[in-house]
Amino acid sequence: MAEVLILYYSRHGATAEMARQIARGVEEIKDMTARIRTVPAVSTVCEATEDEIPEQGALYVSEADLTECCGLAVGSPTRFGNMAAPMKYFLDTTSRLWMSGALIGKPAGVFTSTSSLHGGQESTLLSMMLPLLHHGMLLVGIPYSETALLHTTSGGTPYGASHLAGGDSKLPLTEEEKQICRTQGRHLAEIASRLDRGNT
Repeated sequence: MAEVLILYYSRHGATAEMARQIARGVEEIKDMTARIRTVPAVSTVCEATEDEIPEQGALYVSEADLTECCGLAVGSPTRFGNMAAPMKYFLDTTSRLWMSGALIGKPAGVFTSTSSLHGGQESTLLSMMLPLLHHGMLLVGIPYSETALLHTTSGGTPYGASHLAGGDSKLPLTEEEKQICRTQGRHLAEIASRLDRGNT
């Protein structure tokens, strides 16, 4: 089974739920499976240390998770129109993968959650694309054949799935948002599967 890595950071749970929905979409594709991983929080005042295994949720990502995947989805909540510091911190540690070219040619997508509808969803998605481009990855968006993109009044963009979490970060994913997440997972997995078959 080929694997798509779904890597996220989530503070209040919405981005984690998006990761699970994207994983569902991935696993709708024959011979494809999803591996869900997260990144630890970081501290603004000192070097943060976390247990090797989180108390709950997905395991922390390892370098092997990235080298072994045939596709990647990266998700983060929005922080002032940018990805959250823990995800940026992790991506900043992937220089060895960049030097080896381990991610070149692999498809990748991005997803995000914001507390307000115009709180920087698209700029956050674009910010997460930049390091993936530097790694030589192939960016995969969501095509408008997913008609929920035309009708959503919550989250969802052609750049990647998004979610409107509300001011208290407690709004659940809408059915349209879930559908868009699953479509992103399916689309990414379909492309990863085609590329993977071409390499074997």
